[in-house]
Amino acid sequence: MIIFWGLMIPFIGTTLGAACVLFVRNELHPLIQKVLLGFAAGVMVAASVWSLLIPAMDMSENLGKFAFAPAAIGFILGIGFLLALDRTIPHMHVGSEEIEGRPCVLNKSTMLVLAVTIHNIPEGISSGAVFAGLLTGNADVTVAGAFALAIGIALQNLPEGFIVSLPIRSEGKGRGKAFFNGAMSGIVEPVAGGITVLLAAYITPVLPYLLAFAAGAMIYVVVEELVPESAEGEHSNIGTIGFAAGFVLMMILDVALA
Repeated sequence: MIIFWGLMIPFIGTTLGAACVLFVRNELHPLIQKVLLGFAAGVMVAASVWSLLIPAMDMSENLGKFAFAPAAIGFILGIGFLLALDRTIPHMHVGSEEIEGRPCVLNKSTMLVLAVTIHNIPEGISSGAVFAGLLTGNADVTVAGAFALAIGIALQNLPEGFIVSLPIRSEGKGRGKAFFNGAMSGIVEPVAGGITVLLAAYITPVLPYLLAFAAGAMIYVVVEELVPESAEGEHSNIGTIGFAAGFVLMMILDVALA
């Protein structure tokens, strides 16, 4: 049950964020959106460093001076994986009319949800990898540390669920449908995490690579999407402040709860 709820926490964060569309009538103010995007980016960067990359290198101490190798290889593979998804899956980002990925005939609402779903895949893998390490008794993974990562991801999913639901609502969809679509954009997280945990017995030897893989995928999302969107137009410093707040909060969570 501990692992089940650990994997569900990020999805709960997305669902709670999407639920805001049931109470908010107007679109989110651009400045608030910048803060939330920056906050999500800060959480993801801090989680990638403290919860994923550092444990990956700690697990590889037996390699001596080459302890960085699994983390470096996994990180690059994670970047490549998200790059492939970004180029393959048709999607559209909030505030943009440009379709990315392969050409398709999907409606805008569906492509907005797909954009967030792509973001959520590495988050699901990262929480699944950490709980898989916990399940296999890895000394570098603690219950508190695993839940710190899950809570951190849930915190950054709150604004993400909200941000994706509002444009769907503004497209003329009902509040209930906008909420459902926003919430379902996060269902991939417990699914990806659950698959990772189910493969725990087989992934133990490559756990450092998997943790770094998740970190690389998350950093790709930050650099490719969240930071540029938070810095667009005027008052880009607002996004930077949000980034700092998210980074510090995740750092505190990871260190305090470890």
